Parts: sequence; structure tokens; C-alpha cells
Amino acid sequence: MEPLSTMSPPTNNNGGTSSFAKTCFHGVNGISGIGIVSIPFALATGGWLSLAFLFIIAIAACYTGLLIKRCMDKDSTIESLPDIGQRAFGDKGRLLVNIAMNCELYLVITGYLILEGDNLNKLISHFHVDIGGLRISGTQCFVLISALIILPTVWLEDLSKFLSYVSATGALASIIFLCSLFWNVAIDGTKHHSKGVLFNWKGVPAAVSLYAFCYSSHPVFPSLYTSMKNKHQFSNVLLVCFTLCTLVYAATAVLGYLMFGSEVQSEITLNLPKEKLSSKVAIYTTLINPITKYALMLRPIVDAIKSKLPPHYNKRHKFTHILISSILLVSTVVVALTVPFFGYLMSLVGALLSVSASFLVPCVCYLKISGTYKKLGCEMIINYSIFFVGTAIAAFGTYQSLRQIINNLKL
Repeated sequence: MEPLSTMSPPTNNNGGTSSFAKTCFHGVNGISGIGIVSIPFALATGGWLSLAFLFIIAIAACYTGLLIKRCMDKDSTIESLPDIGQRAFGDKGRLLVNIAMNCELYLVITGYLILEGDNLNKLISHFHVDIGGLRISGTQCFVLISALIILPTVWLEDLSKFLSYVSATGALASIIFLCSLFWNVAIDGTKHHSKGVLFNWKGVPAAVSLYAFCYSSHPVFPSLYTSMKNKHQFSNVLLVCFTLCTLVYAATAVLGYLMFGSEVQSEITLNLPKEKLSSKVAIYTTLINPITKYALMLRPIVDAIKSKLPPHYNKRHKFTHILISSILLVSTVVVALTVPFFGYLMSLVGALLSVSASFLVPCVCYLKISGTYKKLGCEMIINYSIFFVGTAIAAFGTYQSLRQIINNLKL
């Protein structure tokens, strides 16, 4: 699940050249993301029966993806999710969608740094630095080191070379990760002798929030749609992408929960025995993705800030870009060091922001643009159902995630 649109959309809805297979490829890469490392934890939090929510959310996400297509069919000038917000509710709609998207991106790249710190600390145990009586733990050191490695990439203004390389990493990394887990079980014999819990009602909000985070790729869909040569096939593209990604997510969740039961951590890589080759493959795969994608994820936030600056600031374009990018990177480091709880932070992102951008916005905007909210029928009932259930998930999931973060900060 990558919640950003790093693809540049064509200038209109009729100039696409991408084939069905190529669009499916980009769609799978867009949906696949770092959510895969926490999905076993989501299953452990909610219990075996909570897996049903994964499939329900996948179906709902696929449907709201179709709503984005229908909104774009209503107005050929729409090229992005913020455009849909503006078409439905004017400038306020665009502003709200932009805020949700950019906040989501910011917290996801913060999660990248936490992920780097935790997994590097897993590989290199007992590492720390003492400075004048102050001890900096291994995890904190590795967050800082990762930020220094990432820093030159955020200074680059032209990311086209990175984009061609990174575009295939989502699906490839997910497949390698799943194969590594299977290798751990089938060949290395890594398994915990716990059957797990059938259902944990108290853990459902957190589990559903993490499931929703895995499907927070809707900002990418307008670009995918406009890039297609035969746009009538877009519905089939969504069906293929969501089916493949859901199967990978479900398999990872089941394997991870079978391996470690209720002891599975928010990042399953932290449970893996690091001396095993299969574990190292899984951990290294997890480490590479954030470093290669951080700059791409940060770019929309940088561009949004630069667009609001007075014209005389943009005369020194290069310096302004470096300054804003550096400040944002430093701020994410501060947040990652202050709130180093990957699972809870991604649960918060899923509940508050992913649900908003990927479920609520498409439903509400489609009802407004199409005028369906005035007509009693099956379509209106489905949209209102997704809206009310999504709102409930956002409310309960956000509350529980914030409570867990606050409780852990007190420890």
C-alpha cells in the first residue's frame, strides 16, 4: 500500500497509451507497500476471524476505486483526487483532500524511519553510542543514520531516474517477503506452538485500521486511469490488482500468525531469527524499500509547500527546495524518535487518513457529483453504508491508536 501519486498524469483523459497488463503492473505496485510487514500483527490483534475484515475492506476499496473512475467520467478535466474534491465541494473540498493526502504521506515516511531503525537494530544488536553521559540506543542511532543516507535523495529535484527504478519495487518486494516467510516455515522450521486467538473484539478497531492502511493507494488511481489506452478495461484492472494484492496480504497474515501466534510483533521481521538466510532476505527487503521510496513520498508535500510560498522565494528555486526538504526530513526524524511505535502509528494512519482518502472521499464526492444522494436505490445504500462504516472505523480506530501511543509514551 503506497498512499501517493508519484506518477505524472497526462494532461487529459484521452491521451493514455498504457496497455492492460502494464496498468495492472503499476496498480499492483501502487497497492503493495510496507503494510505487509504489519499485517500478521493486525491478524494477531483481531484474531483469526478478523481476516474476514481484510476481504471486506478489499472489496470496499475496489468499489471506491470504481467510484473514482465514475467521477472522472463525469468531468474530463479531473486528473487527481484533489480535483475530484474540488469538483464536488469547491476549494474547500480540494483543501481537505490535500490535507488528508499530505498528512498521510508525512506519517508514512515517518513510519519508514521507524522501520529502518527497528530492523537495523535487529541485525546489529547491542549497538549504542554514549555522548557525555547520554546514551543513544541502537534503534535511535539507526534512525539518524538512515536519515543521513536518505538526505541526498530528497535534495534532488528530478526524480525521473529514481521513479523508473522504484516503480517495480512494491510488488517485487512483497513477493520476496512472502517467499522468505514461507522459506522460514517450510525449510527453516521457524514456528511458534501457539494456535492464536479465534476472535478478539477489543482488537478489531486496530486490526481493521491496519487492514485499511494496506489499501490506501487511491490517490494513484486517477493517474492509472488517465494513462490507459483502453479505459473501459479499468474496472478489470482494479479487480486483478486487488485480488492479487489481497491474496498476498492474506497469505502473509496467515503465515506470520501461524509462525508466532500472539507473540508476533508490529513488524514481523523483528520476530524472525536473524541467523537464518531467509530472515536476512526478508529484513533486507524491508530495509531497501523505505530508502528508495522516501524522496518520492516526500515530493508531493514539498511541492504543496512551495506552491504556497510568495513568488520571490521561488526565485532561488534550488535553495528553497533543499531547505524545505531538509526541514521536513528532520521533522520526521524527530517524530520517529518521539513516537517509535510502528504498528500503532500505521494503525493511526489507516484509521484517520487512509479511511478518509480512500473510502470516505470517493463515496461522498461521487454522491455529490453524480447527484445519487437524491435518489433512493441500491447504489445510494451501498455508498452511505461505506460512509457510515468508514466513519465508525475512523472514530474508534483513531481513538484506540492514540490511546495506545499515549500509553506507551508514558512507559
